[in-house]
Amino acid sequence: MPNNKVSPNTVVMLTMGLEQETEMSSEETDALLGRHETGVLALARDDDPYAIPISFGYDADERLFYMRLVADSGSEKSKFLSGSPDVRLVVYEEEGRTYRSAVVTGVLESVARDEITPEHVAQYGEAKRPLFEIWGESRSDLDIQLHVLRPTTISGRRIELESDE
Repeated sequence: MPNNKVSPNTVVMLTMGLEQETEMSSEETDALLGRHETGVLALARDDDPYAIPISFGYDADERLFYMRLVADSGSEKSKFLSGSPDVRLVVYEEEGRTYRSAVVTGVLESVARDEITPEHVAQYGEAKRPLFEIWGESRSDLDIQLHVLRPTTISGRRIELESDE
């Protein structure tokens, strides 16, 4: 009987029938970003990566992202968010045999409380809060920060898989 065990060092590649991969237009990418309110925000510092799930509000006219980020004071997240870090935001969806994704690169800028405008309030209202939050600290020890992501690039891709038939 043959040995069907896979060693931990073995790389197994599965292939899918790829029919078409295309770049999405700005309008299609904006529509994808407007349909979603969550994504993954990736930051790096000294070659040390950090990625977190986030919620956001998106202004397609201005092409700006508004985020309300909460962290324990002194936490790893707070350290990565200090200054105005370069970031990537990834948003994706799957619909049947179609996959779409958008990747946004840019600078994440903190908005000081005394600089908040009525427009900010409206946009941060679009950034949905999770239905529940779990923190190791009391709420009074949490650092709530408002940020704007000013993109340098926004790109979108669509992948259509072949039918199994």
